[in-house]
Amino acid sequence: MTVAAGSLRHFVSGRPLAGPFPEGSERAVLALGCFWGAERAFWQVPGVWVTAVGYSGGSVPNPSYERVCTGLTGHAESVLVVFEPDRVSYEAVLKVFWEGHDPTQGMRQGNDVGTQYRSVIFTSSGAQLEAAERSKASYQEVLRLAGYGPVTTEIVPARPFYYAEDYHQQYLAKNPNGYCGHGGTGIACPIGTGIIVPSEPAGQA
Repeated sequence: MTVAAGSLRHFVSGRPLAGPFPEGSERAVLALGCFWGAERAFWQVPGVWVTAVGYSGGSVPNPSYERVCTGLTGHAESVLVVFEPDRVSYEAVLKVFWEGHDPTQGMRQGNDVGTQYRSVIFTSSGAQLEAAERSKASYQEVLRLAGYGPVTTEIVPARPFYYAEDYHQQYLAKNPNGYCGHGGTGIACPIGTGIIVPSEPAGQA
């Protein structure tokens, strides 16, 4: 493991990055460009219990950020999203994913170029796979009508998730004026939000 994730806590909520997670919670692992801005989008969603950034999708175990940036590990900068499905649906998590980046850019997001910036949905069940494929098809259609090219997002079975170094975790909370390369296309993804009114304020431990 890249970092001793078990000892780390979320900078915003104080929750443990590597668990234990609440009973009944689910995990999503998503790659959508630079993970700094990507993670912030997810930790703000009511019903998301904790988020963390890391590396997934490659062939090199326990990679460092420097190795991932060489493009030789095959890993993508990824976000682990642990959510409570009775408060927010997987489809709602996917909606944040699709609207948070431009999924038609291949091995890049804006000025960030390289395999580590590619768009990927890592699925951990048949239900996640079906939902991901359905949402991709829906978003592809509205993007096509808006003049965009094919969606290049990969949808693949979950691979090991390696936690990134501590300074990357919740980077934009620690550095409010830090770099964020995320703007999305400005086009809404036509899937239901599935967000349920939370029983506690977002971000509370």
